[in-house]
Amino acid sequence: MSVYEFSAKTLMGEEKALADYKGNVLIIVNTASKCGFTPQFKELQELYDKYKDEGLEILGFPCNQFMNQDPGTDEDIQEFCQLNFGVSFQMFSKIDVNGKDAHPLYAYLASQKSGMLSKKIKWNFTKFLVDRQGEVIDRYAPQTSPAKMEDDIKKALQS
Repeated sequence: MSVYEFSAKTLMGEEKALADYKGNVLIIVNTASKCGFTPQFKELQELYDKYKDEGLEILGFPCNQFMNQDPGTDEDIQEFCQLNFGVSFQMFSKIDVNGKDAHPLYAYLASQKSGMLSKKIKWNFTKFLVDRQGEVIDRYAPQTSPAKMEDDIKKALQS
């Protein structure tokens, strides 16, 4: 099994198969518009701009499960991300990342790489790095700056 087995709805309401990203290195991240880590959108966009031509894709999944930090509609989220951070990478419709309603992709990701004390997603901006074969390489805590992932991203792109 790999991340390519899953699909999700984009902010534009279209079902998107993750198999469309086969052969790319992925950063999959649960996001929020009103979180202390929200400025990470800027670094994620910078990484995307720098490495997209080498095969990096970033997939953002808004989530409102942590202190209601993304209460807006998909349209609100898209506008916020574009206006405030110039986000041009793929953003998906809001999902749950934990619990009985967790999106199957996130249930899979959490089962592949645990956090410090549990498999559960602890907060917004938990990041997963996925190789070109769709296998999870690593999981990064919310407080880990996307820029600190750059060496790992470069290694994955060269594989």
